[in-house]
Amino acid sequence: MGELMSGRHPIGGPFTLADPSGRRVALADFKGKFVLLYFGYATCPDVCPTDLAVIAQALRELGPAAAGVQPLFVTLDPLRDTAAILREYTAAFHPGFVALTGSEDEIRHVATDFKVFYEKVDLPGTSTYAIDHTPYTFLLDREGKFVILFPPGTPADRMVEMLREQLKP
Repeated sequence: MGELMSGRHPIGGPFTLADPSGRRVALADFKGKFVLLYFGYATCPDVCPTDLAVIAQALRELGPAAAGVQPLFVTLDPLRDTAAILREYTAAFHPGFVALTGSEDEIRHVATDFKVFYEKVDLPGTSTYAIDHTPYTFLLDREGKFVILFPPGTPADRMVEMLREQLKP
């Protein structure tokens, strides 16, 4: 968190992951668009669906200007989040979402570049786990560079306000 807030450390960087069809997708593929980048997982019980719903609402409120914004969802649980699960999960929020996955090492590298903390936490009394993670939405500019982050609980209207400001020619 200190690195994110200090402004003294680079945040983000180029990456390539796979979409649900298995096609390799690079951040550079979205050059010319602003990117809303979110790290989470499909079985997250609360914060991920809440934040993705806010991103979707913001995109709807932007209307035609939303064409200049690409929402990306990077799974932090590539073992459970299969292509079919990712496709269905993100489509439930907004048809424009692109879900991305990769090997555990690839995901760790991208998350580390964006200063995203996450770890598996065994759920007591079960054979499953949750993933504690940093629930931030990152706004990247048309070149893929970090602009700002939206903490959890950011209202859609505030996100829209910031996006409109960035989208101005």
